Amino acid sequence: MYFVLHCTDKPGRQELRLATRPSHLAYLQTYQSRIVLGGPLLDADDRPCGSLLIIDVNDRAEAEGFAAGDPYAKSELFESVLIRAFREVVRDGEIVD
Repeated sequence: MYFVLHCTDKPGRQELRLATRPSHLAYLQTYQSRIVLGGPLLDADDRPCGSLLIIDVNDRAEAEGFAAGDPYAKSELFESVLIRAFREVVRDGEIVD
């Protein structure tokens, strides 16, 4: 089942994001087969201000565990983390549902 993780950084935490990025990427590599899509959200000046991930896991509890284990979350980078179930309908311009 797909889940979307929409994470918003706390203001003024660019240095923390940069310092934590290597461990964040290493963490994502351990889940590489479960990550459908991911990357930083950008502010008006094209600077990272959050993260968006779509993951394929068994249930909400597993999605919550994934989110909690992320070094960005552990370093308290995020102001908020929204987790929602997601059903894919369109991929690459094609209806898949």
